[in-house]
Amino acid sequence: MSARSPRPSRIITTLLAAGAIAITAGCSGGIAGGNDPGESGAAPEGPIALGMLAPFSGSESAFGVYMQQGAELAIQEINADGGVLGQELELVVEDDACDATTSVAAANKLVTEGIVASVGGYCSGATLPTLPIFDQAGIPMVIPAANSNDLPDAGLPGVFLINGTGTQQAQSAVQYAQQEGATTVAVIDDATSYSADLAEAFVEQADAAGVEVAFEATVTPGENDYASVATQLAQAAPDLVYWTGYYQEGALINRQSVDAGFEGIFMVADGSIDASFAEITGEGYIENVVGTFTQTPDMLVGAESWIADYEELAGAAPGPYSTQAYDAVRIVAQAMEDAGSTEFDAVVTALEGLEDFETFAGPLTFTEDHTRESGGFVIVSIDPESGQFVLKDDLQG
Repeated sequence: MSARSPRPSRIITTLLAAGAIAITAGCSGGIAGGNDPGESGAAPEGPIALGMLAPFSGSESAFGVYMQQGAELAIQEINADGGVLGQELELVVEDDACDATTSVAAANKLVTEGIVASVGGYCSGATLPTLPIFDQAGIPMVIPAANSNDLPDAGLPGVFLINGTGTQQAQSAVQYAQQEGATTVAVIDDATSYSADLAEAFVEQADAAGVEVAFEATVTPGENDYASVATQLAQAAPDLVYWTGYYQEGALINRQSVDAGFEGIFMVADGSIDASFAEITGEGYIENVVGTFTQTPDMLVGAESWIADYEELAGAAPGPYSTQAYDAVRIVAQAMEDAGSTEFDAVVTALEGLEDFETFAGPLTFTEDHTRESGGFVIVSIDPESGQFVLKDDLQG
């Protein structure tokens, strides 16, 4: 078990400095390729370019595809309805591989390609170092998936989150633990910004709720054997453990902890909600697994038409974060229309002024720190027939 990661304030300071260096060193004229916040312009000439950073390689690449297709569907619908400010939208995507170094280079590339807003961001650790790049280029960000509290804590004016924050997700996890009568809980993270932030929020809220935190651990992602932490977890014997990392490691930890004798609930966070979890953890190891997640289209009443449209576009069923990416495009488009401009300050003001904008996660109004007022998290479990996560409890009583 290793020590906790640095406090968010130190993380942010380091990342902002790294981002500023990357802008200077990345490529000549990088900032000039974006939308200068000092310009007064309405829409730029030609299509209005929206940028998306997402993982299109590596272990999380499936989510990048879901996000891209969701965004493309929104753009297709908006363009069919006349576009934005009389011009069509287009999506420019770059692979961040859920890697901080890769994301910095990819963000600089999007700036040079002339995007006027960003609708990407899946891994918080890869999204954080891009914040100062887009900020200095005058590019507002509506982030569909990444939800570490470190993102709004950066205090940058153009950063907006439409996924619930780590604090809100932790609230749902603690609420479910209490519903299940858990008196002792544990938490395991992978030291990434998203995972460590969520773990910290869970511990704080469990303590405040009078639920004993019996065990905490941090693991190194990418390993094949977590038997040591699994054995420690089984020995601590909490009623519920919350894994706040991604599905590859979570699935292995679940299997190995059950083999070591753990008999409690294995709860996973939204980074682990994928059918691959069931494949990796294996048959006979999914009965104890639940997760915290925002609802996907298949969980929503009346989403059949949207699903059909997505399948026609993508040739496959929608997956996690396809709806959030779809909504991110719609939110940016509405803000530009309301502002009558793609200029940074005008769009930011319009985003701040959105009130009860309809999204898949419910009506959206941004708080003062540019997060959504309600997280919209539910509890999901694994369907033994398909291996997919399905709705278990909407936490509405």
